[in-house]
Amino acid sequence: MLAFSPVHDAVGAAGAAVSWLSDALTPLSGGAATAVAIVLFTVAVRLLISPLTLAQVRGERRRAALAPEVRELQRRYADDPARLQSELFGLYRRAGANPVAGCLPALLQAPFFLVMYRLFATGEGGSGLLDERLAGVPLGWHLGDGLSGPVVLVFGVLLAALLGLAWLQSRRARQAAATGTVAGAPTEGPGAATLGRLIPLLPFTTVLVALVVPLAAVLYLVTTTGWTALEQLVLRRPRPADIGVRR
Repeated sequence: MLAFSPVHDAVGAAGAAVSWLSDALTPLSGGAATAVAIVLFTVAVRLLISPLTLAQVRGERRRAALAPEVRELQRRYADDPARLQSELFGLYRRAGANPVAGCLPALLQAPFFLVMYRLFATGEGGSGLLDERLAGVPLGWHLGDGLSGPVVLVFGVLLAALLGLAWLQSRRARQAAATGTVAGAPTEGPGAATLGRLIPLLPFTTVLVALVVPLAAVLYLVTTTGWTALEQLVLRRPRPADIGVRR
């Protein structure tokens, strides 16, 4: 059934696009053309879904602006959950915000990431994509397939970059959890405390995934994680209004 699914068709189309890019880049990039094509194709997809990311950031900013009022309502109606829910709903409706809407853009991005994973982790639709090489290492090579000089060098550089990006994302996640701007997350109580400890650890799962997927998928993970870090730097930078509120 999967062979006739829309996801399968999308993976095939993505594989054809990467192959075309690789052929076009061969005169400039030589043997690294396919690796460069993976990076450029990943950036193109992230640009395509950037409006969803922008919508998510806007939702986070609305929630952050309402956080003081939310905390006041939680304090005032701590003993009346039904009234609290009613007041919170009214607050979000008047502000044109929704505490769950921030999750929607992330959910809409999921099919794109599924297609990318199946293309680069399994080679589905790639027509020999995983047979190509980067610095002498096949793009289908896993760390478990054996270590050699080129393998240690290529994987070492990529994993070090991924670990650094994960640390940056973890730091950002701690700040977001502390200010209550995590989409759909509670701002107070045991749930908030648990999320405050769990969320900063999630970026490091990408490093764990990179240990078991082929080199092509590691390239994708580094590129998409780097793009996410850039988005956080540009879209989630403190604004003058935010700095004024903190003061």
